[in-house]
Formats: sequence, C-alpha cells, structure tokens
Amino acid sequence: MSEKEILPFGDPILRKKAKPVTEITPRIHKLLDDMADTLYAEEGRAGLAAPQIGILRRVIVMDCGDGLVELINPVLLEQYGEQTGPEACLSYPGYTGIVKRAKYVKISTLTREGKTIVMEAEDYLARCIQHEIDHLDGILYIDHIQNGELFVNRTERRADLMAALKLTQNV
Repeated sequence: MSEKEILPFGDPILRKKAKPVTEITPRIHKLLDDMADTLYAEEGRAGLAAPQIGILRRVIVMDCGDGLVELINPVLLEQYGEQTGPEACLSYPGYTGIVKRAKYVKISTLTREGKTIVMEAEDYLARCIQHEIDHLDGILYIDHIQNGELFVNRTERRADLMAALKLTQNV
C-alpha cells in the first residue's frame, strides 16, 4: 500500500467521467488500499475519489467519522430533502464554499468482495457521498457553490471563484 499524489484543480483528469469497474480484481483491491492510505495520510480528510489520484475508475473511499467506507460503481437511487453547508476538496486545499445538497441519499454500490449492497445516508455522510460521486462524473464542488462565495480557510476572506472555475475548465 502507498499514499498517492492528489491531483490539483486544473488537472484535466478531474473533469473527465470515470469508467465503471467491470471486475473486482487484486488491482482494484490495491487501488482501494492505496486510496485509504492517501485518505488517512492527513487528519481531517473525509473522502477521496479515484480520479483525484489520476485513476478514471468509479471507486471512492470515505471516512466521515464512523470508519472506512468503500464504494465501487456507486449509483444514486434516491435523494430528497435539502441541506446547505460548507464543503472543501482535497484537490483544492485551503478553500471552502457553501453548497446545497440533498439531505438524504440512497445508493447501490459494490463492495470489495463484489457484492451489491444498498446504502442509505443522511446529513454529512449524504453530503460526502454526493461530493465524491460528483468527482466520478467530472463535477467539482465549486460548480455547486451558492452565491458565488469561495473562502480562504485560514483568513475566511473571499476568494476569486471565477478564477477557480477557469482553472478547472482546462480540459
């Protein structure tokens, strides 16, 4: 297992749609393990999608406080409600934006053993799932920012959202 480099905003891979995993192989297990190592390499990280480390596969790892969750080929089945709150991204560290998401989601996903499961989530976990699935579709949280407000975490000052969007459009 090893920590991988997280691609920064502006890398064209972040705007590409990831391909489904067609077979659970030892390479997929290694990918999940490497992604978990990368997620846990620094305190406070909640989720990581494979495109963020340059792998265009529909694979996600998350830990929103209740332990590691691995998602392979997640499909959003249902969503409802609304929550608005701060989001950040490992590919654009140091910045936060206010994003509106569904409060509840239901997804279908494969486990590392290849079993299909249905998972329900609310609140923060639902937010994380939506954020990471967006990564699989080439969508970034700044595409959803409310009121055009992006903030620098250390100072809480407004950042230039348009510059960030232009940076991420380099496809």
